[in-house]
Amino acid sequence: MALIIPENYSSPLDGRTTETAIKFIKDAFQKELMSALNLQRVSAPLFVRPETGLNDNLNGVERPVSFDAPCIGGATLEIVHSLAKWKRLTLGKYGFEPGEGLYTDMNAIRRDEEVDNLHSMYVDQWDWEAVIKHEDRELATLKNTVKKIYAAMRETQKKVCMKFDGIEDNFAEEITFVTTQELEDMYPDDTPKERENKFLRKHKAACIMQIGKVLESGIRHDGRAPDYDDWELNADIVVYYPLLDCAFELSSMGIRVDEKSLVSQVEEADCLDRLELSFHKMILAHELPYTIGGGIGQSRLCMFMLGKAHIGEVQQSVWPADMIKTCKAHNINIL
Repeated sequence: MALIIPENYSSPLDGRTTETAIKFIKDAFQKELMSALNLQRVSAPLFVRPETGLNDNLNGVERPVSFDAPCIGGATLEIVHSLAKWKRLTLGKYGFEPGEGLYTDMNAIRRDEEVDNLHSMYVDQWDWEAVIKHEDRELATLKNTVKKIYAAMRETQKKVCMKFDGIEDNFAEEITFVTTQELEDMYPDDTPKERENKFLRKHKAACIMQIGKVLESGIRHDGRAPDYDDWELNADIVVYYPLLDCAFELSSMGIRVDEKSLVSQVEEADCLDRLELSFHKMILAHELPYTIGGGIGQSRLCMFMLGKAHIGEVQQSVWPADMIKTCKAHNINIL
């Protein structure tokens, strides 16, 4: 996605008020999320040992930021891409029961990200995870959880609109569920991103399911690592953003792999070597709980709720000089 410049753009909030609103959104939403999903806040790591297999491989090509640590004999550590696997391990370690879960603030560096209005090298998320029973690894569980998260987003937006003048509520009342294969069937001649844009212009809010699996066309709608989400039971929460006229992803989530889907997915992705890592061995040995979890973009949510044109208006990061210059010329004030 190239840089989009909305015509005659003007932020509804000035700089200091924006900072106040960001804190308000983060405080309000995490309370809504915690209540909706029965979550407890926990502390989380910024970096992990690569040999544990805990880091998120994303699409398999992104390079993690790594460094050597003299205090542990010069061993290499990696900045996390996300906490998708670490959360499941922690739920087991702390003894969480079905119906209970955790959430945390996740901060990451994605050095290979192509930056634009929605994408930054700096990633901040609420990462959450909850324990479920094996028999609850089904579509109904996924849909019910999505509805709860979406309701928490809508309730937070209402509070923002009440507190700050000039803020518009762009959340649709209902969220529509659709699979990636259904999108391909509807728009066979379009790219996955074009399909999302067309569908969201019509439906305004969607839960796009089954991401990562190969479609009938022989392509994937989008990449998803094979060793945490079950590709049959995962989803993105996406909304339509009229300011940029595009689909706007707020959350990536899913029911996590069990021992069977883990093996089949890493085999399909041609990375069976991952089964030798300690995290994966624990799944195969039934030593970890069955879970559902995901990440919700903090800056993404703030950007959408506050009517901002660029994610750099709600987070501190580093941007190309020409992008900063272009944004400044069009009244987009990068922090």
